Amino acid sequence: MSLPHAILTALLEKPSSGLELTRRFDKSIGYFWSATHQQIYRELGRLESGGLIRTLPAAQPARGQKKSYEVLPAGRAELARWTAAAQDPRSPRDPLLLRLRAAAVVGTAGLEADLRRHLELHRRQLAEYREIEERDFPPGRDTPGDRLRHLVLRAGIDLETFWTQWLVSALTEFAELPGEEREEG
Repeated sequence: MSLPHAILTALLEKPSSGLELTRRFDKSIGYFWSATHQQIYRELGRLESGGLIRTLPAAQPARGQKKSYEVLPAGRAELARWTAAAQDPRSPRDPLLLRLRAAAVVGTAGLEADLRRHLELHRRQLAEYREIEERDFPPGRDTPGDRLRHLVLRAGIDLETFWTQWLVSALTEFAELPGEEREEG
């Protein structure tokens, strides 16, 4: 149910075409809510047929011209309803955690190298988030909208900080496991 709300949010921030939305998902919203190009276009069709968004009139009608969309009052009302509704937290579903649990019964072959790879990926993501924070949230940029967007980014920074610290701890634990043949790294 959240993809339509992510799209409504993005369109309220800036009316856009499907391609522009896809690019914006890749650059910002996709950090915490990903969607494929096909999912976005399918959802745009549903939102439009549901009366929540509309295609903006083209300045000059042209064949093959990309359609841009804007949110209608019903779409804003739906987003406000969804934003105010209570939702329970979701448990994380990370295959790495399940693989660690499985390693307890089948052995750890290959897992240490992947833990190191995950650590590097999380370190890179953390560095990227910190660059975004420095670039997009300088001191004094504190409108209510900026503060809320910064809170979302801080959640990403805090999650990546958690994962990097946890992976370092997991690798330390791996080094202390008795009787396992491990890769040298």
